[in-house]
Amino acid sequence: MLKLEARPEPSRAMSIASPLIALAITVAVGTCLFLLLGKDPLRGLAVFFVEPVKSVYALTELAVKATPLLLIALGLAVCFRSNVWNIGAEGQFIVGALFASGMAMQATPTTGGWFFIAVIAAGVVGGMCWAAIVALLRDRFNANEILVSLMLVYVAEQLLNYLVYGPWKDPAGYNFPQTITFLKSTQVPKLFTGFRVNVGVLIALAAVAGFWVLLFRTYAGFQLQVGGLAPAAARYAGFSSRKALWSALLVSGGMAGLAGGLEVAGPLGQLTPHVPAGYGFAAIIVAFVGRLHPVGIVFSAILMSMFYIGGELAQSRLGLPKSLTGVFQGLLLFTLLACDTLIAYRLRWKPARMSPGATPSAATSGEAPPAPVVASTTLPARRGT
Repeated sequence: MLKLEARPEPSRAMSIASPLIALAITVAVGTCLFLLLGKDPLRGLAVFFVEPVKSVYALTELAVKATPLLLIALGLAVCFRSNVWNIGAEGQFIVGALFASGMAMQATPTTGGWFFIAVIAAGVVGGMCWAAIVALLRDRFNANEILVSLMLVYVAEQLLNYLVYGPWKDPAGYNFPQTITFLKSTQVPKLFTGFRVNVGVLIALAAVAGFWVLLFRTYAGFQLQVGGLAPAAARYAGFSSRKALWSALLVSGGMAGLAGGLEVAGPLGQLTPHVPAGYGFAAIIVAFVGRLHPVGIVFSAILMSMFYIGGELAQSRLGLPKSLTGVFQGLLLFTLLACDTLIAYRLRWKPARMSPGATPSAATSGEAPPAPVVASTTLPARRGT
């Protein structure tokens, strides 16, 4: 039977191949899913993997979707490498959008074109403030950061609904729950005329280079990673666990807030209840598929944005529910976790062990069974005869 056998050391080859195997399994399961739904699997796969890259416009839309995923995942990679489990990046993304929107609504027709910098900077501050709540509760009261950060997502959503349905609702918006459309001076400049892609893509690529330097070329990054891999060794070396906790969460929250600010000041141009698009949760998958490495996260962000666009196209062209996007994301995560087992273990075929006292049959062993031992039935002689 097949058994898992521990490797002498983790396999570097499997560490690279695991995401590729997970993607192949996801595609295979997706094919079966399309067949069960009565759809042409080739057309279904083309919607997810061909349509998002078939034209210049499609590539620019792919970049628009990948930018927030990339920014949030970079911050989460710092947290996870530091053994800080920030699951509430979605809430930090929303609060960053709130802060950025509040700043954008302060602009006037005479405001200069530089004001978009203040808008996205406000988004960064908002995300950091929301993450600071998690850090404070963990630092002072040893509260579990997983639960706290996750529950704060729902608080952020309620705060968003209160503002867009209440004090921030556009009085000329026909009673729709949305803010005013932001002035042009507050919006992030676009890279090309006629396309939605903006300078947020360049900011995200610059962040990739910056985080690579931080994690692998600076003493601060070394401290964070040692604190995550070996907390006892970090304490022995004199590294501050409190500093690592606050640094990781503030960086992660700031990146999520930056993504939120770029979203409302870029493609959306206003604040609506539909700002939370699930980027904060999807970025967790992006970070792990990218192996918590800035370069790997770029490719996994592109893949995840293809799932987002493919889900929207499957809804409009194939009549499938938009939730299919979440199905593909979940499949990719679970198959990746399963394949990651093969990094530290390998499959070996081992013959089944026989239970104690059992003898192999002639059919299985190929040998003649031993002759049975017959107990003597001769009774001992009776005394006196």
